[in-house]
Amino acid sequence: MLVDRLQRPLEDLRISVTDRCNFRCTYCMPLAEYEWIHKSHILTFEEVARVARVFADLGVRKIRLTGGEPLVRVDLPRLVAQLAAIDSLEDLCLTTNGALLGEQAQPLADAGLRRVTVSLDTLRPERFREITQRGDLEPVIEGIAAAKRAGLDPIKINAVIERGVNEDEILDLVDFALRESADVRFIEFMDVGNANHWNLSKLVPKKEILDTIATRYRLEPATTERGGAPAVSYRVEGAVDIGVIASVTEPFCGGCTRARLTADGKLVTCLFSDDGFDLRSLLRESSDDAVLSAEIKRVWTNRQDRFSEHRLSAMDSSAGYQPAGRRKIEMIRLGG
Repeated sequence: MLVDRLQRPLEDLRISVTDRCNFRCTYCMPLAEYEWIHKSHILTFEEVARVARVFADLGVRKIRLTGGEPLVRVDLPRLVAQLAAIDSLEDLCLTTNGALLGEQAQPLADAGLRRVTVSLDTLRPERFREITQRGDLEPVIEGIAAAKRAGLDPIKINAVIERGVNEDEILDLVDFALRESADVRFIEFMDVGNANHWNLSKLVPKKEILDTIATRYRLEPATTERGGAPAVSYRVEGAVDIGVIASVTEPFCGGCTRARLTADGKLVTCLFSDDGFDLRSLLRESSDDAVLSAEIKRVWTNRQDRFSEHRLSAMDSSAGYQPAGRRKIEMIRLGG
């Protein structure tokens, strides 16, 4: 088992297939224009699959495809099929904003995708447009229905909760999850990157989210163990799984088993990293898999990231936490 300096195993890999997105969500990609990664620097599907196989040989059992918005990458089912052919993988999933899911859910499922997570922060069309700055709600709802028809299971809903934006929809989102038999993850507003101008006043903490849900529903602890998953889970109505990802108020760095691969081939060891380690050069210098594996081992065994724990300590200190004091990779490059 490959472990880092804090004895955390390498088990999960998030692969960003593009930095581009058809939305401009205010907490993720708030700017109107971005300098995109040059097409020649984006990993090919064959390069992604090769890296994934090396990671799988090192112990990774779960791969999640992300972006940007992964469904804007042309012919994505072809990559899914290549990844699904890795025998040792136990889970292959995808996170999407859902806008293009209606037309792609079945081809993705046919290629071997097992489940999908859809980002959905509001059920109000006008608010949806305000948050995404260019998206429409209806195609996302249709995309969730298409995913169900395609047999992608379970379907999860991710909702970033911001004070003054959508905290009044927590119960509505639980109701929606129950109607759709979907699990839901509420996410504390995090300071990923620097462009979203994070500040503590917009944070809705986990306790408040759970207290709000408890005004209507009885929450029961989920029976499954958390493991390396970031969400603490509960059951509602004996059916729907409710989770809260509380990276800010209850950091889970000690159980983090995730590595991230950016669309241009950088290995990133923390969601709040300021840089990554170049794997693309090795891929394109005709290095064999042993060299690639050795570099991944070197990076992971030296890993000691604990950013969220350090942030909480700073928040509790007299000096307070200054989010602009550290440059971090933007969410569009990391894929969440």
